[in-house]
Amino acid sequence: MSNNQLEQLRKKVEEQNLQILQLINERAKTVQEIGRVKETQGVNRYDPVRERQMLNQIIENNNGPFEDSTILHLFKQIFKAGLELQQDDHRKALLVSRKKKSEDTVIDLRGELVGAGSPSLVFGPCSVESYEQVAAVAASVKAKGLKLLRGGAYKPRTSPYDFQGLGVEGLKILKQVADEYDLAVISEIVTPTDIETALDYIDVIQIGARNMQNFELLKAAGAVNKPVLLKRGLSATIEEFINAAEYIMSQGNGQIILCERGIRTYEKATRNTLDISAVPILKQETHLPVMVDVTHSTGRRDLLLPCAKAALAIGADGVMAEVHPDPAVALSDSAQQMDLKQFDEFYNEIQKSVFIKA
Repeated sequence: MSNNQLEQLRKKVEEQNLQILQLINERAKTVQEIGRVKETQGVNRYDPVRERQMLNQIIENNNGPFEDSTILHLFKQIFKAGLELQQDDHRKALLVSRKKKSEDTVIDLRGELVGAGSPSLVFGPCSVESYEQVAAVAASVKAKGLKLLRGGAYKPRTSPYDFQGLGVEGLKILKQVADEYDLAVISEIVTPTDIETALDYIDVIQIGARNMQNFELLKAAGAVNKPVLLKRGLSATIEEFINAAEYIMSQGNGQIILCERGIRTYEKATRNTLDISAVPILKQETHLPVMVDVTHSTGRRDLLLPCAKAALAIGADGVMAEVHPDPAVALSDSAQQMDLKQFDEFYNEIQKSVFIKA
């Protein structure tokens, strides 16, 4: 073969490369459009039956010289790239996405700026049991110069016979204590009908793990002008967690704090398994502040401090933990709550390891 023939063949290959490139990109645009249509219809982007039909059609029309196995490999890579393109488009489209808004969302809770760079700490009892109980914890929180108080007025429990909370009476106690100690209150709301009532008593609507995919509750929380702390579901993927936040924001409420609280695995050493890697993933994928609930993720007082340190070290915007004046007589989750002395020690250690300013 002469040099002239070789150059002509090389030129032909280069032209074919560009033709293939153009076709691949044209296909990609069509795939993106399919993804947008599927999203509006609520259809799953990945359709293995459809993929198999296309692969069969391609193999039936393969006249060589490539083996069928080679053609299958090449087209599977093209299909995979197309699916990833659809997923990337979906992430870009989400209101909570970092690609939609590059700067961090900062939420003002009575002067406490969550997500502004300094860790925010949330403490309080698992359940509101009495004014005296909540006030004792609030006094300890206030003495440390902290601003955020948590407490459960409504308690969705695994057993219907466990303490379910004081309801509106619990909200009233939280409001009274918060006003007396100038604290911002976070409390869980479990039904859409209770949100309007709760607005008068609390500063942050908490949506708990068991309600992360209660879509009517998410939409109701998104329709009011009140910050929402959204906890990750017990078995929810990070994608499902992000989409739950999207439900809230799509209704107009962008004041959302994400809270990793551990997920259910086969491990029995802890109440749940703290997915610490979720923190940087959520920070990269969304512009929302991210907290970690070290109490519900571990269920063990002896693990609260190391897990809190780990959460803050990996980039969490805050930590939530439970405190009770006398955990032994607590009406719920007594084994995982700190008493006031343990709370002092916990806070002092957190200050030493994290909060010392240069």
